[in-house]
Amino acid sequence: MRRPRIFVNFAITVDGKVTTVALTPSRFTSSYDKRRLLEIRSLGDALLVGRNTVQTDNMSMGLPDEDLRIARLQRGQSEYPLRVLISNSGNLSTDLNVFNHHFSPIVIYSTTSMPEAVKAALQTKATLHLADGDRLRLSVVLSDLYETYRVRTLVCEGGPSLAKALAEIDAIDELFLTVAPLLFGGASAPGILGNPGTFLPSSRIYRLSSMNVESTECYLHYVADRR
Repeated sequence: MRRPRIFVNFAITVDGKVTTVALTPSRFTSSYDKRRLLEIRSLGDALLVGRNTVQTDNMSMGLPDEDLRIARLQRGQSEYPLRVLISNSGNLSTDLNVFNHHFSPIVIYSTTSMPEAVKAALQTKATLHLADGDRLRLSVVLSDLYETYRVRTLVCEGGPSLAKALAEIDAIDELFLTVAPLLFGGASAPGILGNPGTFLPSSRIYRLSSMNVESTECYLHYVADRR
């Protein structure tokens, strides 16, 4: 399968949680980390998020810092990354913040389970790719992004279900983590790959590429080791 190189970026607590039991928006890190998130986002030809993440965080999936946009143009990329949403159900509200901004195209991968009323509304705001059945094949999505949209680098900002789906097919090439000095606890508060459940087909091994400490947070960058 030909696919983009995939970066996954998460902020986690010391006990490995990406959010609370109540699934609150992930806004528990510093302003330094929020800038780092944008720097990582700016590396991608496209930005990928799942339905729950775009709804909970009410993201625009934009790139507000002009210097990062200029750097993209100098690298030969578009000013903003392509915005990619993925949802098996397709039950997306057209009132979401992402649909109120027109700085880059939006592509939605979903299934024929998408309600007809939602489909009619979203067709005016995004390009839809609807697969038969009620579940997407992520490998097909990644291949289409590579072939149709010429995405060579894809940044994924969650959520955990999407990250687990990527890990299951061993498609996480680089992993960026911000470790914040907090404890959330809670058996149902998800980690990077969601709540405890089934194992991956096999362990995914990474090597530490860099580690940096800024104030109270630790920034880790891992690269897949597939030797």
